Amino acid sequence: MRLCYQVATPDVAIADSVTAYQGPLEKSFSDLAKLGYKGVELMTLNPSELDWDFVKSEAEKNGLKVVLVCTGEIWGQLGLSYTSPKAEVRAEAIRRSKEIIDFAAHLGANINIGRVRGQYCAELTKEQTEEYAVKAFQELADYAAPKNVKIALETVTIMQTNFINTCAEGADMVDRVNRPNFRLMLDVFHLNLEEKNLFDAIRQYSPYNIHVHLADNNRRYPGHCGLDFEKIISTFKECGYDGAYTTEIFQIPSQEGAAKGAIEHLQPIFDKVYGPQNY
Repeated sequence: MRLCYQVATPDVAIADSVTAYQGPLEKSFSDLAKLGYKGVELMTLNPSELDWDFVKSEAEKNGLKVVLVCTGEIWGQLGLSYTSPKAEVRAEAIRRSKEIIDFAAHLGANINIGRVRGQYCAELTKEQTEEYAVKAFQELADYAAPKNVKIALETVTIMQTNFINTCAEGADMVDRVNRPNFRLMLDVFHLNLEEKNLFDAIRQYSPYNIHVHLADNNRRYPGHCGLDFEKIISTFKECGYDGAYTTEIFQIPSQEGAAKGAIEHLQPIFDKVYGPQNY
């Protein structure tokens, strides 16, 4: 089990909306390691612009494991998705996702699928949108499997997309895709908004889960607002989860302040739940 922080690679445009540590990777990795984080989740857009060996060695030098590479900025900065009405847009979204899979494979990491899955729209029927999604997910899972990369489908609040919002919808899609390396990831920020009971959802869908995102109910660092993180972490542990926990939060009041505030709140909880130095 590792407590991780999300880090944007230098190809991602700096913006207040980015939920990741930004800047030169040497500084990002060093800052987070000094705070006590044991891993990172990378937010990237154009892996071909990066030196993959440098990324891997720099993480290792700081004692950090790259656990996941997220695909969100394919949608966030480029507006591409697997369910666009335009065939060329769908194809480019898949091509870029395969490049991220290659990058993740080099780092020994998995990838996630968030907003890049797209959304229901007037130009397509609901059935067409779902058919495009299933086809894309299967193609990506089949591409990733021989590279030992797992794909984590993230359920996302309806305030960001109208497609695959709840764990039930996510689990149904995982079953339809029917690939052993295509699973769910649980983001407690989204679960808190979309599920009737956050803790019941964790328990029910734990068999599908391979990754966890942590944020308070205002998307700021854990401990900033109202969620009970001791109960959340304890519930995941009770369900047998021992994978990575990554903060995905707004960098408020600053990225340094957010990273420090998150680990100061979470470290005592992980010490209590998992035992000291077990993450």
